Amino acid sequence: MRIVVVGAEGDIGKAVCAELESRHEIIRAGRSSGDVRVDMANRASVDAMYASCGKVDAVVSTAGDVHFSPLHDYTEESFMLGLRNKVLGQVNLVLAGLDIVNEAGSFTLTSGVLDRDPIRTGAAAATANGALGGFVVGAAIEMPRGLRINVVSPGLLDVSVPRYGEWFPGHEPVSSKRVGLAYAKSVEGAITGKVIVIG
Repeated sequence: MRIVVVGAEGDIGKAVCAELESRHEIIRAGRSSGDVRVDMANRASVDAMYASCGKVDAVVSTAGDVHFSPLHDYTEESFMLGLRNKVLGQVNLVLAGLDIVNEAGSFTLTSGVLDRDPIRTGAAAATANGALGGFVVGAAIEMPRGLRINVVSPGLLDVSVPRYGEWFPGHEPVSSKRVGLAYAKSVEGAITGKVIVIG
C-alpha cells in the first residue's frame, strides 16, 4: 500500500512508520519536514499535499497542536487552537481525501488519553480528543467506496516521558511498539468507526 503519514517525525509518527515501512510505501508529510509539506489546518495546503502525492491507499494522521494551560488562563483563541489544528486539521485530511484515497482504503486519525483520563492544564486537549472520537463514529457510516475511518487514542508514549512525563502523574506509559501496532490494526485490518484505545 501507499500510505501518507502526516506528522511522521513526531513520537507517534515514528512509531507508525517503524511498524509499517517494511511492508508498505510510506510518504512522510509534515509542516516542516518530510517528503511533502502540509499544514493540515489549511485546506488549500491539504489539497496541495494530495495533489503532490496522487492516489494513496491510506492516510494516517499523528499531528495536531493543542494549547495547555490552567483552565482560568484559557482564552477563546487559545482554546480554539486545538479545535482548528487537531480537530479540524484532521477533519480536513478526511474531507479532502474522500476522492483521493483508493477504494476500500482508510483514514486513521489520532486523539489521545486526556478525554478519558484528564490532567491539569489539559482541558483543550480533552475536548479535541472527544471531538475526534465523535467525528470518526459519525463519519464511518457515510464513508463512500468502502473507505474506513478510525481514531487511535494512545496514552503517554514511553519515548515521550522525558519531555512530558511530569505533566502525567501516575500515568503508566505505553510502548511505542504497541502504539505502532494499533495503527497497523486500523490500516491493515477491517474495522471502521472505532476509537482504538492504547493504555
